Amino acid sequence: MASGSFMEKILEGVFDKTAFDSYRMPADSEKVQSLLISYREMFKNHSPQKIEEEGRIPHEMLQEMRKKGFFGISLPETYGGLGVGLVDCIRFVEEISAQDLASAVVFLAHLFIGIKGIELYGTEKQKRQYLPLAASGEMIFSYALTEPNFGSDARHIETKAELSADGKYYVLNGTKTYITNANYAQGLTAFAQMDPAHPGFMGAFIVETAWEGVKIGKDMPKMGIRASSTATIQFQNVHVPVENMLGKPGEGYKIALAILNYGRLALGAAGAGLIDVSLKDMLKRAGARMQFGVPIRNFPLVQEKIINARVHGFVTSCINYFTANLLESQPTEDPVIETSHCKLYGSTRAWDVLYDAMQVAGGAGYITTQPYEKRMRDFRVVPIFEGTTEIHSTYPMLFLLGRLNKELRSHKGFSRWSFVIKAFFSSFAAMPWRVDGDDETTQEAVRLVKANARTIKRMLLLGTVLHGAKVVERQFFLRRMTTLSLYAFGILSVLAKISRDIKSGVPKSGDLNLLRYFLAEAKEARCKNTRIFDTKKEKLGAAVFHDLETIP
Repeated sequence: MASGSFMEKILEGVFDKTAFDSYRMPADSEKVQSLLISYREMFKNHSPQKIEEEGRIPHEMLQEMRKKGFFGISLPETYGGLGVGLVDCIRFVEEISAQDLASAVVFLAHLFIGIKGIELYGTEKQKRQYLPLAASGEMIFSYALTEPNFGSDARHIETKAELSADGKYYVLNGTKTYITNANYAQGLTAFAQMDPAHPGFMGAFIVETAWEGVKIGKDMPKMGIRASSTATIQFQNVHVPVENMLGKPGEGYKIALAILNYGRLALGAAGAGLIDVSLKDMLKRAGARMQFGVPIRNFPLVQEKIINARVHGFVTSCINYFTANLLESQPTEDPVIETSHCKLYGSTRAWDVLYDAMQVAGGAGYITTQPYEKRMRDFRVVPIFEGTTEIHSTYPMLFLLGRLNKELRSHKGFSRWSFVIKAFFSSFAAMPWRVDGDDETTQEAVRLVKANARTIKRMLLLGTVLHGAKVVERQFFLRRMTTLSLYAFGILSVLAKISRDIKSGVPKSGDLNLLRYFLAEAKEARCKNTRIFDTKKEKLGAAVFHDLETIP
């Protein structure tokens, strides 16, 4: 079987049935239900509006979060956590994001990126030293990667770590910015270059904010999630014991990316939660708001917004749960493509739905006493967090191109061309796999997935041949392939959910209608995204931009 994650195999024409069958929905556990009740109860004494006005989570509310176990939800019980599995955590994130995203960020950032490095890569000594404190909330953690000059281009960060002469500690110098939880944190997972001659040869370090040389700036004023803390952190000759390095020297970049898989998944879940609450609001408002003598829910253009919310929310949840199951069942396979798709689909579709919900609400949606504008402000950062929408529109294909170029470098001369030709013609080979289900919709869905997989493989090969090393700069081309992959993964995630329901004896007939609608959208997207070369509009855009550069 082909190596790599589920989607890497799909794009090679291989269907990993074991991974497909690993899909499961979250359990309706008493532990998660109790946490949800506790989260909602907090707002009886702390209104989101007042918290936003103050621009900080009140001390009393932070204490409640600690006592209720929010800072240790996903951490193993061995280290004082609640031991809630990843799939159930995603369900929890959906629910609480709909309640108030700004308040949730403090412990979600702590769990999904702040402490995740120690959980995944820490030694037993490191885990016993820090995880119990993290689980209790005594030490809240931040993830310190972004810098003033480097965001998504994390390989080239400028913070440096130099080993001391006696070999006992690393000296950190540099600046991090836009760090979530900065002024709540007692601990950081920080990243630094270890060899200036080799960018990306990085270290991941556990840093305590109380150490000498760690300076945290004032919280930055923000458009939304104002109760969360976002600030700059400076390292000035900070002495980090060698025992506080995660992994080995040079593994920091790999660790940083692995952690982000979980952060992206959490952001996708937040998107699903906001879509769900917006859908409920639209249904209620469209039924009550009268225009021209009838409820506006009677109008097809309003119905279209509600339908899109239902379908996109369903697909977003399916993608998130499928990816969470992949992370749990196949921890050795790095689901880069899948988590990137979670982030891209969840954030973009949720933003569209939030806009539509405000539109359906009419003038009332623009009033601050209603929830719409705060939700939009709070969520607006999600298409920026953990890699922007633009990055994730190209990142999966850049990842695959990296794999392809590595393979090509292992071939020389005629052997290289022989490999390309053989790989190209292999994309026409039959894909002898199927998904359970005899209905035409399921089979149609599988055919479209196979068509997209074949097309992506051909486009990658042809793009490499035609554009050479500059293929990585052809962002419209990369985005087209990513779009095909995104829809293929969305379809497969829905099919995995439907298949699981059938095997469990509780199939939901309405899910097939949702799949049919999504298939229609996927076909429209396919028609627009199979080109190798730029469209006429894209070429004209380059000319327009060139003209703009001449304007003084």
